[in-house]
Amino acid sequence: MNAGSRSPRAVASWLLACCALVLAMIVVGGVTRLTHSGLSIVEWAPIVGTLPPLNDAQWLETFEKYRQTPEGRLVNHAMSLQDFKGIFWWEYFHRLLGRLIGIVFLLPLLWFAATGRVGARLGLKLAGIFVLGGLQGAMGWYMVKSGLVDDPRVSQFRLTAHLSLAFLILGAMLWVALDLLHPRRLQGGGAALRGARRLSFWVTGAVVWMVLTGGLVAGIRAGKAYNTFPLMNGHWVPPEILMLEPWWRNFFWNMATVQFDHRLGAWLLAVLAPLLWLRVRRAGAGDRATRTAHLLLALVALQVTLGIATLLAAVPVGLGATHQGVAALVFMAALAVNHSLRTAEGRHA
Repeated sequence: MNAGSRSPRAVASWLLACCALVLAMIVVGGVTRLTHSGLSIVEWAPIVGTLPPLNDAQWLETFEKYRQTPEGRLVNHAMSLQDFKGIFWWEYFHRLLGRLIGIVFLLPLLWFAATGRVGARLGLKLAGIFVLGGLQGAMGWYMVKSGLVDDPRVSQFRLTAHLSLAFLILGAMLWVALDLLHPRRLQGGGAALRGARRLSFWVTGAVVWMVLTGGLVAGIRAGKAYNTFPLMNGHWVPPEILMLEPWWRNFFWNMATVQFDHRLGAWLLAVLAPLLWLRVRRAGAGDRATRTAHLLLALVALQVTLGIATLLAAVPVGLGATHQGVAALVFMAALAVNHSLRTAEGRHA
């Protein structure tokens, strides 16, 4: 096998490794948020900030900067230096992992380009992903800044944008990798296969809805309320769901409405995922599509179970971070089903 024929698989393997790092980043980001560590580093220094405090004087200086923030003054005014180190390290490793992802993406990209393994079209896609990574770093700092001014909480909109951008980067890398491993050839197929393709699109849309509403739930800490299931404190639809004026504010600031929207997406996904699984099997879409449909169904079942457990336990760190990580796996599986259906011929009868 010559170098040219090895290139697609080598580039795909590299992209899948980057996907694994982004997945880890999403989980660490969840832990950082749930441990209230995200505001512990009050400066954005992409290069200099690679080094943590190295001596007592630097630690005291870093701690003093934190104590001047709204969170340091209003929430953690009694925090000791030792406790501060606990939240500092989570945010530090979160940022360090972001830098590592940038290096792991950029250096092999330059090498693949220099050795002629990346053509112009693929190069543009990969360059676009790298730009998204840079924007993600800037968005992360933009999010942190919102909690360093007056309110000791980050904006739920910026948090949701930060989370969504991570999923966009993850999805883009996975899709390009799948294209390299299984070149897309959109086949006509029979009515059953076309129906499965349409349904897979809507399932992916439901997963995206869950990510967006999950970001809002995390942003306003709506998971700490209505910790009952399947009812929300005795109601299918909580009576305070439209208590804010004007009405549209409820969809972004009302814990009842935001959590209800997230639950609604979960119910929808719990119905659509098994339906897609049946459609794929009946369409005769091939082994790859069948395997990815099996995986998606299993992950959705796991995610719904985790979501219920996380809610009932009022979002402990371990369950909450796992729930966020499995959400990324569900998203990846949904994309894999979409991609596999686009290379399937199915039954034409």
